[in-house]
Amino acid sequence: MPAKEALAKAKMVGLDLVEIAATVNPPVCKICDYGKHKYEQAKLKKKSPKQTTKVKEVKFRVRTEEHDYNLKCTNIEKFISAGNKVRVQLQFRGRENAHKDLGFVVLNRVAEDVKGCTNLDQQPKLAGRAVAMTLSPLPVDQREFKFFKDGDDIEPEEDLDDNFVEDEENESEEEE
Repeated sequence: MPAKEALAKAKMVGLDLVEIAATVNPPVCKICDYGKHKYEQAKLKKKSPKQTTKVKEVKFRVRTEEHDYNLKCTNIEKFISAGNKVRVQLQFRGRENAHKDLGFVVLNRVAEDVKGCTNLDQQPKLAGRAVAMTLSPLPVDQREFKFFKDGDDIEPEEDLDDNFVEDEENESEEEE
């Protein structure tokens, strides 16, 4: 229908001619109240989840010990559970540069250990004195954590001041 005819029809009903899809050929228009249309669009925009993914970074060394390795893998899984991408980097220093193959071994081990909850976006790649790879989260229903259990929080530290007060009381009793 020509635009003038559609506009005349909208005025006759007492509503507005609102362009819905301008990019298609021919453009799609709708006869409705423009204020109500804008309100509904704003409401839909608010409802849609805001997808913000941050890239977190975890650094390893060639000689990272087992306990530290497990903690770093736990952090990777925490970042993934929050929906962030993770960049895993292994940096070489000094004589470690002569054995760059060890860096690939460590990063491949990391990729294998967190395979249950991540997707390998970028294979381990050598860049100067570092080897890096990028991991992204799998869909929520497909994630299986090996190191980090969802809902596990770090236990609060014991209140050291209470223990100190008790010791002072014991000392004052001993003096009497």
